[in-house]
Amino acid sequence: MRVRKAVFPAAGWGTRFLPVTKAQPKEMLPLVDKPVIQYAVEEAVAAGIEQIIIVTSSQKRAIEDHFDLNFELEHLLEERGDIEMLRQIRHISDLAQVAYVRQKEQLGLGHAVLVTKELVGHEPFAVILSDDVVIGDRPCIGQLIAAYQETRSSVVAVMPVPREETSRYGVIATAPGDDGTDRLHRVTRLVEKPRPEEAPSNLAIIGRYVLTPKIFDKLEHTPKGAGGEIQLTDAIELLMEEQAVYAYEFEGRRFDAGTPAGWLKASVELALERSDLGPELRAHLRSLEL
Repeated sequence: MRVRKAVFPAAGWGTRFLPVTKAQPKEMLPLVDKPVIQYAVEEAVAAGIEQIIIVTSSQKRAIEDHFDLNFELEHLLEERGDIEMLRQIRHISDLAQVAYVRQKEQLGLGHAVLVTKELVGHEPFAVILSDDVVIGDRPCIGQLIAAYQETRSSVVAVMPVPREETSRYGVIATAPGDDGTDRLHRVTRLVEKPRPEEAPSNLAIIGRYVLTPKIFDKLEHTPKGAGGEIQLTDAIELLMEEQAVYAYEFEGRRFDAGTPAGWLKASVELALERSDLGPELRAHLRSLEL
C-alpha cells in the first residue's frame, strides 16, 4: 500500500523559544522568509504525500491560517500587479489537502500520533517533526518511503553523530552482521539518550518516520514513560516484538530548528544559499569582528 498521508505534530508549547512563542507557534518562526513548518510540508509534498495531518492545540490558529486561502491579501497583490508574490501565496494554500486534529492534553509525541488514528486509518503513514529541517537533493521522507516500499516495514531516519553527543538523541542498535556499509539497517533496540560509553551505535534518530498502522495498537497500550508522556520510541520497541523495524541513513543536511542556536544556524546557512540575500549577508558576516 502506498504512503499517502503524513502526520505533523505541532501541539507543543515551544518553551525553548519563550517569550516569542507565548502567542506564536514555534512552527511559524521564519527561516528566512518561510515558516519552519512549511519546509517540512513542502518536503512531504515533493515525496508524493497527498494529505497533511497537523496535530495542533490551543493558540495554534496561525498554522491553520497560513495554509488557508487569504482572499484579501491575494486581491491586494493582484491589484498591485505583484504576480510573483501572488503566485507564492497561492502556492501555500494549494500545496496539499490539509486536515487538523486537536491534541487536548500535552501527553507526548506518541500521544500526538495516536490522536490521528481515525484520520490515518488502516494504512502506512509518515510522521514528520518540523523542528528537523532537512535539505537535500531528494526529500528525506521520500527516501524513507522508498525504504518502506523495499522492506514493507516501519522505517526511522537516522544519522551518524559524534559519540559524545549520543546523550542528546535516541540511538539504535543494529542487527548482528550489520557492517555499516549500507544505508539501511535492521533495528534490534532503541536506546533513549544513552551515555556515550553505553550507546549501542552512533546512529541517532531524527524526526522522520514511516510507520505501519499497527503502531496505533501499540500506542494504545504504551504506558507513560519519561516526563509522564507517551513516547513514540517506546511504542516502536513494542512494535518490534511483532514486526521488523528498519533505520535509514538519509542523504541531506539536517538543521535542528527546535533550539534557538540551531534555528539561528539554519537561518544563516539557508540565507547564504539565496542568490538575492547571500552576497549581502556574506559580506556583512566577513565584516564582523568575530
